Amino acid sequence: MNAPTSTPSPQPALPDRLSIDPRSPHHVAAVFEHDVGITFNGKERFDVDEYCISEGWIKVPAGKAVDRRGNPMLIKLKGAVTAFYK
Repeated sequence: MNAPTSTPSPQPALPDRLSIDPRSPHHVAAVFEHDVGITFNGKERFDVDEYCISEGWIKVPAGKAVDRRGNPMLIKLKGAVTAFYK
């Protein structure tokens, strides 16, 4: 017997700025229902916490450093940013 297949939800347009932190005003939960990829200066990055395409930056964790709430410390890297669905 075949299992019923669910139709995938349509992919929303990727925003100019997106954050993985649910407390951020730039968090869009509908986007994270799909796999999102980020390329930075021509290479795919897997550790991006936030990005902005128009301003050309990404935020990534700075090693093992954490703030007083236990969140990773982030550094901003500037360059060419592209977001895509996998």
